[in-house]
Amino acid sequence: MLPCQEDVLLYTKLLVRIESIVGTSGEKEIAETLHALLAALPYFQQNPSYLVKSPTLNDEIERYNVMAFVKGTKRPSGRTVILMGHLDTVGTDDYGALKSSACEPDGLRRELMRQELPDDLRRQLESGDWLFGRGALDMKSGLASHLYLLQYYSERPEELAGNIVFVAECDEEDGSHGILSAIRQLLAWQEEHGFDYIAAINADFVSPRYPGDPNRYIYKGTVGKLLPAFYITGAETHAGACFEGLDPNWLAAELTRELNYNPELCNAAHGEVGAPPVTLKQTDLKPSYDVQTGLAAYVYYNMLIYTWTPKEALSRLKRHAEIAFGRALALYAERYRAYCRMSGEPERDIPWRPRVLTYDEMNRMLLSEHGDRYGQHMERFKRELLLDRTLDLRMYSLKVVEEAWRWMKDRSPAMVLFFASLYSPRVELSGSNDKELRLIEALDEAVRSVQDRYEHPIRIKPFFPYISDMSFVGISDDDESIAAEAANNPSWNSKLLVDYEAIRRLDVPVINIGPYGMDAHKKHERAEIRYSMFIVPNITHRVVQRLLTPIGEQAGEG
Repeated sequence: MLPCQEDVLLYTKLLVRIESIVGTSGEKEIAETLHALLAALPYFQQNPSYLVKSPTLNDEIERYNVMAFVKGTKRPSGRTVILMGHLDTVGTDDYGALKSSACEPDGLRRELMRQELPDDLRRQLESGDWLFGRGALDMKSGLASHLYLLQYYSERPEELAGNIVFVAECDEEDGSHGILSAIRQLLAWQEEHGFDYIAAINADFVSPRYPGDPNRYIYKGTVGKLLPAFYITGAETHAGACFEGLDPNWLAAELTRELNYNPELCNAAHGEVGAPPVTLKQTDLKPSYDVQTGLAAYVYYNMLIYTWTPKEALSRLKRHAEIAFGRALALYAERYRAYCRMSGEPERDIPWRPRVLTYDEMNRMLLSEHGDRYGQHMERFKRELLLDRTLDLRMYSLKVVEEAWRWMKDRSPAMVLFFASLYSPRVELSGSNDKELRLIEALDEAVRSVQDRYEHPIRIKPFFPYISDMSFVGISDDDESIAAEAANNPSWNSKLLVDYEAIRRLDVPVINIGPYGMDAHKKHERAEIRYSMFIVPNITHRVVQRLLTPIGEQAGEG
């Protein structure tokens, strides 16, 4: 076992002390600090081209990835393992009065000791076995583990029968500009140095899956994430004559009732059940107050997938949206009839029917009706819309859909379904090829070899359950699935640029061996020191060694 705990703890504290909140200059600062630290190592002084600080592509701010590699001399080979982790964190506003100490682990511990805390948290704080602070868990202790191994191998390249590549990427917490940009460098090194990428090991955090869960988890592959959105139009009317129109908020509310927490939309695979969709935003689109009902509403949902493709998810979502639309109209009709009986007003027929379109269906319809005039207009509109830097992907996508809707001849109430953000592809590790099989076997063996040195069970599970950059080094979707995602994403090829073909060329099986802790993205974020800074780097080290050692030489490896 490598005696790594104190070194990894030191690296973790160094990284945590740099406030590298996503979307701020801190991302640039931490990259510069990390690059300078690595550049001072003798190996990279002798091989300066093996270390790069690489700017992100198609980005709106200046930030960098830090990437490096060590070539093994034990038996020179193209076989290469990628060690990856992100530099950025979420913000620190949740710390409240302790915000100034959020990135100072020792100072934060002293401040927390003065506060009233739950008994379990108090015991962890007093034990000294946990490191507190923003990013301590997500995921600077994981990155520190990789950093330790990079330095270790740079000092001992004779222990590597192959190569390792270190990737510290920015922007994981938002748009994944970091890893999407890093792919270009990885492919360039593949061509220049003959690297055969056989595995990637991410070091994102893991947490208990239920109260009292004693296990520490390692994951094979990762969940995929979609952000399905609905632009919902109604029929406006004066609020005093509400039954003369149809409130889009009514439709949005019924849609959310149908989709939110719905187990029918949980994707299950390999004994794992993904979380159901949940709303991340729901709003009408009225810019100011008046007594007219709204023209439109906007809602989007988090949706996790294990085996469903974007095309399958669209089909399921559309079906449930049609159910919600029909139910909303049925209840509307029931209440309208009751109102007519109470008021004595004569009933009229309700003119609307459930109407759900995907963005692709609407776009094709408009191209058929208006031809190039519509297509050219929308291309100009999207280019001009890019000038508004205040629009994130979600709002940019909405603006594109709103503009397209203005071209519709039939603007009766409808729900337009589209994807409003980046698709994080699912990655399934099933042992379907030699690379996957070797990675699974190496992981199983590594866990067995360290389990007796740690008091809690270490369990291997499929599908890392959180969104991560693991999604962009391998891909399980076919071309048809990616095409369906692109065709239904209004920001595609304008504000959103993803080279899925490059991901497919890289296509490396990926696992997550990361730090263990609690309350990521919360003010009591903390990492368990022994597991995160001793067990994790040792498991990773053994996986690397087993993957790079020829099969015939692995017997008796200890």
